[in-house]
Amino acid sequence: MEIEGLSVVDDLKLGMMLPGNDRRTVLDRARKMEAAGLHSIWVGDHIAFHIPVVESLTLLSFCAAATERIELATGVLLLPLRHPTLTAKITGSLDLLSEGRLILGVGVGGEFPPEFEAVGSPIAERGPRTDEAIGILRRHWTEESVAHEGEHFRFGKVKIEPKPVRPGGPPIVVGGRKAVSMRRAGRLGDGYISHMCDVATYASNLAAIGRHAREAGRAGLPFHTAALLFTVLDDSYEAAHERASAMLGRIYNTDFREASKRYCLLGKPEDCLEQMRAFARAGCRHFVISALSDPDEIIEHATSRMIPELRNVVR
Repeated sequence: MEIEGLSVVDDLKLGMMLPGNDRRTVLDRARKMEAAGLHSIWVGDHIAFHIPVVESLTLLSFCAAATERIELATGVLLLPLRHPTLTAKITGSLDLLSEGRLILGVGVGGEFPPEFEAVGSPIAERGPRTDEAIGILRRHWTEESVAHEGEHFRFGKVKIEPKPVRPGGPPIVVGGRKAVSMRRAGRLGDGYISHMCDVATYASNLAAIGRHAREAGRAGLPFHTAALLFTVLDDSYEAAHERASAMLGRIYNTDFREASKRYCLLGKPEDCLEQMRAFARAGCRHFVISALSDPDEIIEHATSRMIPELRNVVR
């Protein structure tokens, strides 16, 4: 698919968010996701939050040892909460041990200010720190040794090994909802993943990303497009909406009744499929399900019908 400034990778994929509840649940769920034919496992990231969150790169490393094929992705790693050299070290090791299966989704966060204070990262600088960190990551992944003198990070020459298996390092997929995130994705990223985004906004965001890519001289480079979609299967749209609103309200500590209508896949399987078709027509190629109802039921419907039918939209 061609969007002005972007060469969208037309490889339709289905992934799912993996909750990090406990050892046995993680092992069972990761293996079931791979056996079911899903393309990717995604994990969220926070240092501190309203609810417990297992550290994302640790969780993916655990999944790497329990699986063989499925891709492993952060959705998204809050890059300004960590020094980029340490992040380069951990992600390079993870990519090596998983044999090149890592996708590094990155974002700036900010919805929970105490975690920024806790690690000594000024929340007001999270955007510029993320931009600078992306460049440092790529250099550590590809150059023999790196020295850096920037606005937020400074260090002398150091060699970070092992390098990632994938040439150039894992693809960096940028998340975010503000205009500056679209600039970051177009100028610095290998892809974009939406979060709490409706179809019309998704299409508009890809157009903006394409403009930034063209201005940065990056037009025509392969670009990955993904959407994280909260999902509830139920006998009716109304019942699914009630469940989604209640669960997301607890997770984000806010009223989610109106937002869940815009940002979720809700209802019967055919209802969700139609909503996914709209995202595919807008340019999404990697659907990342965050299951708020029985994940096995969602996987069964998604792999048997949804993805096969969505391939017709892509063709």
